Amino acid sequence: MQCPYCAHGDSKVIESRTTADAVRRRRECLACGRRFTTYERVEVSPLQVIKKDGMRETFSREKLRRGLLKACEKRPITSETIDAMVDRVERDLRQAFEREVTTNQIGERVMAVLREVDQVAYVRFASVYREFKDVETFLREILPLLDKERGQGL
Repeated sequence: MQCPYCAHGDSKVIESRTTADAVRRRRECLACGRRFTTYERVEVSPLQVIKKDGMRETFSREKLRRGLLKACEKRPITSETIDAMVDRVERDLRQAFEREVTTNQIGERVMAVLREVDQVAYVRFASVYREFKDVETFLREILPLLDKERGQGL
């Protein structure tokens, strides 16, 4: 494994952990001594995303992560939580769809996960994903969240 800091070709594994869909390894470079993390994932057949215009592209974890980061910007959500959300959405998609998934199906799953984690991030994502045109549309999305909070005695 090549060190991301000094490009040396040797490192030693300090710790390994199995996650839901990967093996996480903490490594230490034998040249510079800096530590870094690698993830080993089982390679599966690529999931194709069908976009709104009918075009297809390969599913990208990084694109999903960027969307979640944007929705969670300036919110008290850790990187680990965002990574866990990415893992959960990808796992759900791979279990539910063998080869192809629409952007609509991805968006609905992302919103379901965000709704549980952070309501502000959820509304941000929903406003872009559902292309809110006016304040009324925002209210239709926010009122059920408020009703749910009131029902829980908050």
